Amino acid sequence: MSRENYELFGLSESASMEEVEAKYAELKAKYNEEKWQDGEAGNSAARMLAKLEAAYNEIKEERYRSTRSAGNAYEEITSAIKSGDISRAQQLLDSFNERDAEWHYLQSVVFYRKNWMNESKKQLEIAMQMDPSCAKYKNDYERLKARTEYTAQTGGATGTNPDIASGEEQMGGNVCANCASMCYTFLCVNCLFNLCCGCR
Repeated sequence: MSRENYELFGLSESASMEEVEAKYAELKAKYNEEKWQDGEAGNSAARMLAKLEAAYNEIKEERYRSTRSAGNAYEEITSAIKSGDISRAQQLLDSFNERDAEWHYLQSVVFYRKNWMNESKKQLEIAMQMDPSCAKYKNDYERLKARTEYTAQTGGATGTNPDIASGEEQMGGNVCANCASMCYTFLCVNCLFNLCCGCR
C-alpha cells in the first residue's frame, strides 16, 4: 500500500516529508477547486480528495513509526558506544536501510572511537549537511577539526613532535611548550562525542 500512496502524489518512496507535504497541498488545492464542477468531474475530484487525505495520513503514520523505531535503535547504539562495545554499535548501524543525520553522527562517533579521524570527520560533515540546524553536530565537528589539525601539526595522534623524536630539539627548548600545548588541546576535545543530547 505504501508505494501506491506515493504514486498517488507522483513521488517515489524516497521522497522527503517536505516533498510529500508540498505535493499534498498542491493537489488538495487543485481538487478542492474541481470538486465544485458539475457532474462526474466534480464527483471524481471529491473522490480524489478523499484518496489524497487517506494516503497522506498513512504516509505520516508510516514515517512516525519509522522515526520512533529508529529512535529506539539509536538509544541502543548510544548505549553500546558508552559501554565500549564498538563492534555492536557498528553492527546496529549497518542494519539501517534509511540513514538520516543522526545515523551519520553516530557513525562518526564509532569511527572516532576507532581512531579513524578522517572518516569520522566526513560522517560529521554529512550529518551537518543533512541537518544544518543541529548545534551538537557543529560543536563536535569544530572540536574534531581542532584535534585533527593539532595531530597534523605535531606529527601524530599522541602529540609527538617530529623534532623531538629525532633528537633535534635544543637544550631548554620547546619540550615544555609542546607539552602544555598538547594538554590544552586534549582538554578542549576531551568532551568530544559525549552523546549527551540529540537533534531528533
